[in-house]
Amino acid sequence: MTTPLRVVLLKPSKYDDQGNVARFRFGFMPNATLSHIGGMTPNEVGGHPVELHMIDEYVEPSLEYLNLLHSDPRCETLVAFVGVMSSQYHRALDLAAYAMKHGVRHIVLGGSHAMTCDTKEQQKRGVSFALAEAEVVWEEILRDTVSGQLSPVYGMDERWASELPPVVIKPQDKAQLSRYAMGMQGIYPARGCPYRCTFCSIIKIAGNKIRYQPLEATLHSLRVAKSAGAGLIMFTSDNFNKYTLAEQLLEALVEEQLKLPFLVQCDAMVARDERFVEMLGKAGCVQIFIGVESFKRDTLKAAHKGHNDPNQYVEIVRLCDHYGIASHFSNIIAFEQDEAQDVRNHLEKLLAINPDFASFYIMVPIPGTEQYDDFRKRNLITENNIDRISSDSLTWQHPSIRKNEAHDLLFDCYRSFYSAKRLPRNLARFLRKMKHQPMSVKHMYPATWISARLSIARRVHPMSGGIIARRFDRSSDYADLRREYFGVDLVPLPTSLPTPDQQDFTMHGHTLSDAATRHRPQAFVKNAASS
Repeated sequence: MTTPLRVVLLKPSKYDDQGNVARFRFGFMPNATLSHIGGMTPNEVGGHPVELHMIDEYVEPSLEYLNLLHSDPRCETLVAFVGVMSSQYHRALDLAAYAMKHGVRHIVLGGSHAMTCDTKEQQKRGVSFALAEAEVVWEEILRDTVSGQLSPVYGMDERWASELPPVVIKPQDKAQLSRYAMGMQGIYPARGCPYRCTFCSIIKIAGNKIRYQPLEATLHSLRVAKSAGAGLIMFTSDNFNKYTLAEQLLEALVEEQLKLPFLVQCDAMVARDERFVEMLGKAGCVQIFIGVESFKRDTLKAAHKGHNDPNQYVEIVRLCDHYGIASHFSNIIAFEQDEAQDVRNHLEKLLAINPDFASFYIMVPIPGTEQYDDFRKRNLITENNIDRISSDSLTWQHPSIRKNEAHDLLFDCYRSFYSAKRLPRNLARFLRKMKHQPMSVKHMYPATWISARLSIARRVHPMSGGIIARRFDRSSDYADLRREYFGVDLVPLPTSLPTPDQQDFTMHGHTLSDAATRHRPQAFVKNAASS
């Protein structure tokens, strides 16, 4: 009988400031990359039946899943760490070492860190590295596994697929969905971003050219997600209003009457397209996430985000209110040009505009980005542990804001925005807009408010991954394995990999350059075929 192939797709967690593996009773949303690569995994490879497991380490209720990282004489095992970000890299290496210790021979690590950072020092130590989107390398990895030998590196010469094939997701089942605060499913209809913001990793992960899968594949994924019990969809394309097929998708949702609420990310230029916002509302959009980042034009221009016009922010809120959509503004504090008073002024303007939701992040130099390379060249980065390279702490030498001060400003922003004084009026406005939505959507505002207040009280970032922390294991439990298999206590700050030149590819009657007038996700990396 042909030996089965056990494929374990694992999204690793990270180590928190106390060295604990970050785990939660309820996560915020299922990992979209797991579902995406799960959908790319066939039922058999080279005559070997495939047994698929998808693990989001953040919400696993026990350590029982570690048994899947043991060799089994009844099958061949492939362990694939997907969507590994720099802050999760140590955790992924530790789990890879654990798997090798327990006899697993086929291990591959992909995600934004492997795609954008030099990992040569960790290569050829028993783990293969995917330097490209899953669409480029996943089929080859599966074939090589059943053939008996993985290559040390995949995708060295091609970071991005020229076309996105039709992928129908493998959704989480109801038991898995119950581990999240909302039964949400992420779907990637398109990938790529036409902008060049210096602090953003998406353009390094997904490129500047906008690519998209056939419309029917996205619609099929939506049907599958609804059948599996998902009550809310997140279209994780970073600029949904730049996605070429966006209007066709919205029209199809109205015609098919899926009645599946969804969230989108748009750039701030959506303020100029009232018709598009109206279409979003009619199709069932319940929230638009906007990276407003700053109210200062000089700060935005310095970060190459000059397409944001702060004078248009109020129009975004007005349009969302008019068409029954919640507005969510994402804000970055402690840009290099900022002083503490600038952050307070930013908060004052934000409160006056009054979007429904707001999230705040401290400026962080993400490995692989243009900003990271600039800060590293100027010796500004003060944090040498990549576990800590995250937006809840100041990890570089700011010219005027101290680390503790940045932390205080972050929580002051959250405390003011989600204050008890503001709750009654904003909750009433939100419920009026969502009066025709299911109760799960109506709970979104109070759940967010409560989560934010609880996180503030614990001095934990509200977007840390979930609520109700769990403690099972620590980095010290794996330290000896990391030394044995990778020879380090801490991986040094990485050097960024150069971005390969992109060419225009013809797809579905459009070139990628044409598509750049309308969209943006990821791959064996941040979130889609990645995160």
